[in-house]
Order: sequence, then structure tokens, then C-alpha cells
Amino acid sequence: MKLPHTALAFLWHFVQRQYIAFSIIIFTAMIWVTNETFFPFFLKLIVNKLQNFHGDPHTVYSYLSGVLILLISFWVVTEILLRIQGLITVFAFPRFRANIRETVFNYVKSHSHEYFSNNFAGRIAQKLADLPTSCQAIMEMVCFNFITALVGACIVLFMMWHTKPIFALIIIIWLCLHIGLTSIFIRFGNQSWSIHSDAVSVLSGKIVDIFTNIPSMRLFARGEFETNYLKTFQADEIAKSRRAMLLMELTRIGLGMSGLFLIFSMIFLLIYSWANHWISIGDFTQVGMQTFWLLGWIWFVSFQMTVFARELGTINGALSIITKGHDVVDCKDAVPLHVTKGEICFDRVTFNYQKNLPIFNDLNVKLIAGQKVGLVGYSGSGKSTFVNLILRFYDLNSGRILIDNQNIAQVTQDSLRSQIAMIPQDPSLFHRTLMENIRYGRLDASDEEVIAAAKLAHCHEFIEVLEDKYQALVGERGIKLSGGQRQRIAIARAILKNAPILILDEATSSLDSVTEKLIQESLQLLMKNRTTIVIAHRLSTLADMDRILVFHKGKIIEEGTKEELLAAKSHFAMLWNMQTDGFLPERTQD
Repeated sequence: MKLPHTALAFLWHFVQRQYIAFSIIIFTAMIWVTNETFFPFFLKLIVNKLQNFHGDPHTVYSYLSGVLILLISFWVVTEILLRIQGLITVFAFPRFRANIRETVFNYVKSHSHEYFSNNFAGRIAQKLADLPTSCQAIMEMVCFNFITALVGACIVLFMMWHTKPIFALIIIIWLCLHIGLTSIFIRFGNQSWSIHSDAVSVLSGKIVDIFTNIPSMRLFARGEFETNYLKTFQADEIAKSRRAMLLMELTRIGLGMSGLFLIFSMIFLLIYSWANHWISIGDFTQVGMQTFWLLGWIWFVSFQMTVFARELGTINGALSIITKGHDVVDCKDAVPLHVTKGEICFDRVTFNYQKNLPIFNDLNVKLIAGQKVGLVGYSGSGKSTFVNLILRFYDLNSGRILIDNQNIAQVTQDSLRSQIAMIPQDPSLFHRTLMENIRYGRLDASDEEVIAAAKLAHCHEFIEVLEDKYQALVGERGIKLSGGQRQRIAIARAILKNAPILILDEATSSLDSVTEKLIQESLQLLMKNRTTIVIAHRLSTLADMDRILVFHKGKIIEEGTKEELLAAKSHFAMLWNMQTDGFLPERTQD
């Protein structure tokens, strides 16, 4: 589902979901403003009647009873409708925010791997947090301020026209001047506040980035450096804020001058009209009160326009990032992937991250079902890209990848990834309990199944020592655990998932030698009868592989068992001899 890219279209998209509630809110607001603008008319009737009253003072109330009953009826009906409006608002606006938040979250989480690599998580979260609040602020202004001002102005103009058309003409001239100035402000103010909102998001992203890397900051004693680094972005935010606020103040000056024009011209004309017997005292009262009411309300709305422009800028700024089109999407007729064997085939695959810098060019390779396949090569040779393409984190330039003769571009992404368990080199955990983090591998798993997986991954031992055991929180990204403990939780999660295809990215690199030996036994059980891909930086981990693929500059230049490759005395043999302490060097020594 695509989201609207402009603020007003975005708002309308969600208003339609609760159109009955918002219609009632707007209707009751219109009733309220009708009551407000008719009050001077009732006062006019009272004044004119009192001016012509010459009877017994004790009978004045019965003399005015018709007008008073009408006035009271208006107020009672309005009060009842406003209470109904309040109750509807209590339910409508929280649901409005929730709809926006849920829809946008679901849209953003479907963005590609590349999208999250190019955008700060803190910046995205800030935009997502600001969007529902700003949308509600806009809707409150529209329902309670702008529509009521418009309806009120129409009623006032109608009533003034029937009193003396000249009064309505003055109001019309003033409204045109006022609306013209306000439109200019919206045009430039919206742009200024959008620029400022983007600066705030960048600043927030930088702050989150620093807090995420607090350990590095402390290890290198870079506290003062980070403070100064942040000052650059803080200064940019301040400059853009001042520019937007200055424009707002200049607008207020113009609107203030237009207000003075209305007041002086209307007072002068009212006095002149009464002196020349064109209007009665009641007309004077009605027109004077309605003018001041309209001026005050329009003036308030004009100030709200500055807030409106700021919130509109915030929404547009958020939409410019959040509603970016998805790079990797399911095709219209995508079907679930069904894995029966686990055979993986790269058929003439061409892929590149950047133009003119191909990673793979016409790559052909088949991984036989149930095989344990090791991937070897220098950093940047294409091993991680090979795995990322199987997971369909990116779309191919050309060619296709088949799993059991099913093109992964024609199956749903969720079904594809549900059939693959991956243990990354540096696993990241949710700030949730250990039980929840392990159960993430299979959400319907029982506590007993979670504990059994934890035992196989040899993390049950350290969990049982914790005060809250499986209910202990692990901290943001699992910071409360050591690297080895996080690795074991990731292995337990993969064991619980029990997928037919397994990918290991140096899954035991963070473990001590004793624990690694125990984990290797569990991994051997996990790899049994599964298509397994092992990215190896430590070549000793390839001893039990059925087949090794040697990558170099995006090409598979050798393949075979460890013994066959060593006997060939070619590239793999060179890598084996070059490894230091069991690990490959970072890049080739040309």
C-alpha cells in the first residue's frame, strides 16, 4: 500500500477512516460558532425592545420573554452538542493517532535493507513520533478554528449585509487583505518550518548516534569532541529556527496593521451612521460586537496559522523520508515459498550496489540440498552480498535465484525469510526479556521449547545465574550481555526456528574456546539434513564442510572440499597459508 506524499492528502487519507466522527465534530463546532455570532443579534433585539419599552418595570421580563427563551434555547442546545462533541473527541483523536502510527510503522518496516543503512534509526523514529502529534494538531485547528472562523465570517457578513451593506463590504475588504497576507506566510512559512523540522530530525539522529556509541566515546575520551561535534548541528537548527520565527513575526506585523484598519474604519462608520440615523442603537450594538468578535477570532486563527505552518512543515518533512517508495516489494501475484529440499540456485545473477561497480556479473552456482557450504574470501569479495541476495534484502539487476525451483522474486518476502535461519557475527537483541528474545525464533514456542533451545545453545547456564533468569531484560541491542552471551542467544533463537536453510556468519567468533567446542556440537546437530551456508573468516571452521566456494572480486574462482582445494595449491591454499591466528587478513596483498 502506498501512502500519500503531501500533508493534506495524508490527513484526508486517515480522516476518511473516521469520517462520521469528524463530521459530527465539525457539525457541533459549526453550531457553537452559530450561537456565538447570533448572540449580538439577540442583544440587538433586547436593546431595541428596551429602547421602545415604556411600561411597568416589573413586566419587562414577560415583555422580553420571547427573545430570552430563544436565547436560552440556543445556549442549552449548543452546550449539549458540545458535550457530545467532547465525548466523540475522546475516542476519535486517540484512534486517529493510532491509525497513523500503526500504518506508518508498517510501511516503514517494509523498507529495504539499504533504506535503513542510509537513514539514522533515531531520525526515522523522531519522524514517526512527530507525525501523529502534528496531524492531530492540524485537525484540531481545522475543526475548531478554521472551519468555525469561516462559518462565523459568513454569518457575520450575511447579518451585516441585511443591516447595512457598507459594513459587510468593509469586512470583505479586510478579509481579502488578511487572507492574502496569511497565504503568503503559509507559502513561505511552510517551507521554512519544513527545513527547520528536517534540521531537528538530523540533530536528534546525531544525539541518538552518540548515545548508541557511548562506550566508544568513553574508551577514546571523546566527550568534549562529541559536544563540539553536536554544536555544529545545534547551530544549524538554531539558524533555521530563527529564520522561520522571523518570518512569523513579520507576518504578525502585517496582520496587526490590517486589524487596526478594521477597528478604526468600523468604529468611525458606526458612529457616523448612528449620528445620521442610518442605524439604531441595537444595530450599533450588533455590528460593533460582531466586528470585535470576528476580529478577535480571525486574529486568533491568524496566530494559529503560524502553528499550522510549523506542523504542516513537520508533516511534510516526515513524509519526505517516510513515504519514500519501497525498493524491494512483493510482486502482485506473489505466493508463499514451500521448501521441500532446500536447493539454492543462482542463475546468471548480475548485481551491483552502485552504477558501474558490479559485485556479481552473470554468476551461476547451485547449492545442493542438505549440503554444508563454506564461503571464503577477502572482505569485499562478495560473501555477505551472496547471502543478502538469498534473503532478498536487495533485488537483482538481472538473473534469478531459485530455491527448490521457485524464483524468490515471485514469492512473499516473509515466507522466504521464514524458511531461513541466520546467525550473524554480531547479533542484535531487543530490549526485552531473554525469554522473548529466544522465542522470537518461533513465536508459538512453549517455555519448555525455549529452554530446550537455550540448553542446546549453552546459554541456559548463564541465564539461570541471573536474578530474573529468563525474565531478565537484556538492555538496548543486548548491551547487558557479553558478546559471547548475545551470540549464544542468537544461536538458541536459530535452533528454535528450525528452518530448512541455515546461514552462519562466523557464528562462534565471539565465544571462548571451551564454549565454542560445546556450541559446535549443537551446530552440527542443527546443520544435519539442512542446506547450510557458512561464511568463514576463520578457515578452521570449514573442516566439516561438504563444499567450499572461494570468492574473489565477485567471482567464484574455486570450489571443492578443503582437502581438494589445499591439494590444488591455488587461491584457497594461499589464503590458508596467509591466515594469522586462524583468521584471514582483511584484503589481498597485491
